Amino acid sequence: MREQNRTITHPGTRDEQMATQHGTPHQGTTKKQRTFLGYLALMGPAFVVGAWQFGPGNLTTAVQAGSRFDYSLVWVIAVSTVLMIFFTDMSVRLGIVTPVSLISSIKEHLGKWVGVLAGFGVFGITLMFSVGNAVGSGLGLSLVFGGSPVLWTVVCTAAVGFVLAFRNVYGVVEKVLLGIVVLMGLAFIASTIVAQPDWYRSMAGMVPQLPAGSEILIVALVGTNFSINAAFYTSYGVKEHRRTRADYRDITLADTIPGIVAPGIMTALVILVAAAVLGKTGGEAGTINALASVFTPLAGPVGSMVFALGLSGAAFSSMIANATAGGTMLSDALGRGPKAGSPTARVFTGLILAFGLIITLSFQSSPVGLIVIAQSLTVLIAPLLGILIVTMANKTAVMGDLRNKWWHNVFAVVGLIAIISSSIRLITILLG
Repeated sequence: MREQNRTITHPGTRDEQMATQHGTPHQGTTKKQRTFLGYLALMGPAFVVGAWQFGPGNLTTAVQAGSRFDYSLVWVIAVSTVLMIFFTDMSVRLGIVTPVSLISSIKEHLGKWVGVLAGFGVFGITLMFSVGNAVGSGLGLSLVFGGSPVLWTVVCTAAVGFVLAFRNVYGVVEKVLLGIVVLMGLAFIASTIVAQPDWYRSMAGMVPQLPAGSEILIVALVGTNFSINAAFYTSYGVKEHRRTRADYRDITLADTIPGIVAPGIMTALVILVAAAVLGKTGGEAGTINALASVFTPLAGPVGSMVFALGLSGAAFSSMIANATAGGTMLSDALGRGPKAGSPTARVFTGLILAFGLIITLSFQSSPVGLIVIAQSLTVLIAPLLGILIVTMANKTAVMGDLRNKWWHNVFAVVGLIAIISSSIRLITILLG
């Protein structure tokens, strides 16, 4: 079946024609009718973002949340997912309307130094995420196949490097990650069925509460689930596909919402399973073996295998997306091109992978704690990126008819308050 496009043309006034030339076309100039396969073809950029979100750091903090605080932190995932949808949507619209990449647009409208700072900020965040990805990949594969986690970290890093060596880097990455997200979803749904959590109490966990001692974990959960840097990168995926204004509403339904909701649901399921199993014994998932044991009491070795495969998939998918995004955006910030396959982007991508590997090899005594700390530190840079997305999405000269509406800005303000509050709280915790 082929996608059918119906174009309805309005001659418009001279002013409307001029507006179209400047990136603010008259609304209603084009309408597309899509087949089911046409909607599937729109899936991609937000799922890359979702795979980046749902890495081993996300999985680790979710298991700790459920095992230590029962169902009481489920609300953090729900709120973070809603906010993430709105910020990803802003990035999608920016990717549609800007004639150049997002960082290049920031340089043009807000100053060159701001764009450069944003690029280095994202690169710094990807360095933090690379640690959790490297740790998680080695630990997950060692649980599946046995052997040294360090050895498997090296193998997984090399495998990611191979994937990123393809000529059409972004296209390959997108297809690989879509498949992994589907497999992870099936694995964690199966784990939830086995664990049989208390659904009534899990619904009670949707009511915001702050259990004693949960502050740093909440910050880590916000840092991984409300991932501003991942939302920021969505515009690059949209630009790679050359999406237009006529695609916007369909992108929202086929890609943005499902792509962000999927990792949110998986994270919530992990919390529920951890609460159902480890919460009964009061044990904490402080080591990777304890993480694997989440499923062992109810499903035996098969349960541990399911968890290990989920961890490995989360690590591998996040490692690919993380390195690709960080390398691409720093290359763009330095004026070396916004494409994942550019020589400069490939060099920076390699540096991100190497950093994660080196830190993992250097700090092997407490890998789970390292993941949590690394993930929480990302919220120190995220406020800048959030402010830039909101600022650009409100510029009429840039956005035209796709500029933020008032209700977009309501959620934008809530999101900025959340991420800035998390940053302040993290600084207070670290200094205390």
